[in-house]
Amino acid sequence: MPTLLDDLSGFEFEELMVAVFRHQGYANVRQAVRTADEGRDVTMVDDSGPGAPVGVVVECKHTDTVGRPVVQKLHSAVGTYDYDGPVRGMVATTGRFTGPAEEYAERVSSAPDDVDIDLLDGRRLREIGESIGMDLYSGRIEVLCDEALPPPEDVDDAVAERDAAAASVENLSPDTLPEPTARLSFAPCLLVETEVDATFETSVGVIHSVFERERLAVSADRDGPSLLSGDVARLVADGSNGRTPLPRDRFDDQGDLEITNADETPLGTPGDGSGHRSDGSPDSPVDPRFDAVEVQRFGRTESEYVDWVTERQRDRHERTVRYTGDNNVTYTKTCTPRASDVRVLAVDPVYRPEATTTTELGEYEYDHTFVTNGDRRVTLHDEFGTCVNCETAGENGGIEPDEPITYCANCGSLNCDDHVREERLVGEPVCTGCSTTGEFFFATKHFYDEANRAAFAAEYEAMPFYRKPLENPKLTVAVAVGVVVLLLLLLAAI
Repeated sequence: MPTLLDDLSGFEFEELMVAVFRHQGYANVRQAVRTADEGRDVTMVDDSGPGAPVGVVVECKHTDTVGRPVVQKLHSAVGTYDYDGPVRGMVATTGRFTGPAEEYAERVSSAPDDVDIDLLDGRRLREIGESIGMDLYSGRIEVLCDEALPPPEDVDDAVAERDAAAASVENLSPDTLPEPTARLSFAPCLLVETEVDATFETSVGVIHSVFERERLAVSADRDGPSLLSGDVARLVADGSNGRTPLPRDRFDDQGDLEITNADETPLGTPGDGSGHRSDGSPDSPVDPRFDAVEVQRFGRTESEYVDWVTERQRDRHERTVRYTGDNNVTYTKTCTPRASDVRVLAVDPVYRPEATTTTELGEYEYDHTFVTNGDRRVTLHDEFGTCVNCETAGENGGIEPDEPITYCANCGSLNCDDHVREERLVGEPVCTGCSTTGEFFFATKHFYDEANRAAFAAEYEAMPFYRKPLENPKLTVAVAVGVVVLLLLLLAAI
C-alpha cells in the first residue's frame, strides 16, 4: 500500500523533513528556495552537544535509490557552506542508498580532517517519525507538548481573583460570597516564528518587497486556529516565568484529559516530599482542591497549523501597489507573497492555564475566568461586571468601568442602574426583574415580594394626607410649581 512518503513531491518531501528536524530539536531549520539550492535543500544547527553548535547541510532525495554522485554533491556543498563553526552533512531519502553511496559516506566520515555525513533512508525516517509522534503513513504530524505556563498556586489564588472582581459590585461584600466551584483548564497554544521574504518585479524593476520576521501566539484548540492578541498574546509569549510539566495522567475517548475529585486520588496530590507521588510519578503542580482539571488536546496536526499560518501571513502581507510603466502609464498590481515566500522557522507548543470559578448567588451563577503565567494574570471573562438583564458587555466581559453594577439580594442578580430600584419598605436595592410593584400616589414602587407590598400598603393607608404626596416627589413639585405660577399670573392680572 502506498505511504505518504511515496505520494509526496520532491519539494513537499523537503517541507516534511523541515518538520521532522524541527521536532528532533534542531535549531534554525530552513528550507532552501525552489531554485539554486546548490545541494543544500535544508540547513539547520545542532546545538545539543557539549561543544560548539554544528551547522548541518541536508540534501533531500525523494527517489527509490540514491547513488554515490548525490553524496559527493553534498560533500562539496558542505565544504563550501558559509558557517562560522563545525559543519556536517546529511542525505535524507524516501528510498535506500546504494553500496557505493554508503561506502563513500563512511570513508569521508572516518577521515580525520574531513566532515561527517549521515545517511537517512526511508526505514530510518519512519523510525524517527514514530519517536517524535509523526505518522508518515497517514500524514498526521501530531503536536506533542508536555509543558505549560505556570498555573495558579492553589484554589485560594483563584478565589482571590474572584473576590477582587466582585469587590466593585455595590451592595455585595466579598466576605459574604460562598465558596465557588473551581476548575482548571489547560488550553493548547502555539508560538510560531515566521519569516516573510518576497520581492515583486515587473519590466520596470522592483515595485514592492517585504521582509519581516514575526512571532505569533496561536490558539490551537478544537474550534480551529485563531490568533491570540493583546494582553493574552503577550502573557503566552512571555518566557520569564519558565514552564512547568503538564499534569497529564490519561486522555479520555474524546482526546481530552479530565480528572475530578470524586472517588479517586485527585490530580496533583503531593507525594512524600521527594518530588514524586506514591506511585513514583512526578508531583503535579496542580492544587488537588480544584474540582476538575482538564487538559485539551491540540485540535489539528502541526502541518495544518503551519499551512494556516502560511496563508494568514500571505493574506496579511498582500498589498496593492501603483507603479508607472515604461510607457508612462500608471498600473496597479496586487502583490501576494507565494507560499514559498513564507517560512515557518519554529513551532513551539505550550499549554496556557485558565482558572474558572463559578459562584452561586440566589438564582444565578457567575463565572470568572483568568489565564495565568506565574504571577501574571489576564482576565478573560468576568460576569461580575455584567448586567443579567441587558447583558451590557465591555472590557473583560463587563460593562464600562464608570457604570456601576449593583447586587440584588432578593434574587441574586447583578444589575446596571437601568435595572435596579430601591425597595420601598426596607430601603435596599432590588432589581426590576424580580420585584413586585405597586402604585402609590401615581408612582410605581418596587418590593421584594407581595408580602412587603401589602405591608407598605397598610403603612400608606395610615399616613396623614399631607405625607402621601411625598411618594411622588416629581408630581408634587410639578403641582407646587404650577400653583405658584398660577398665583403669579393672578397677581399680575390684578
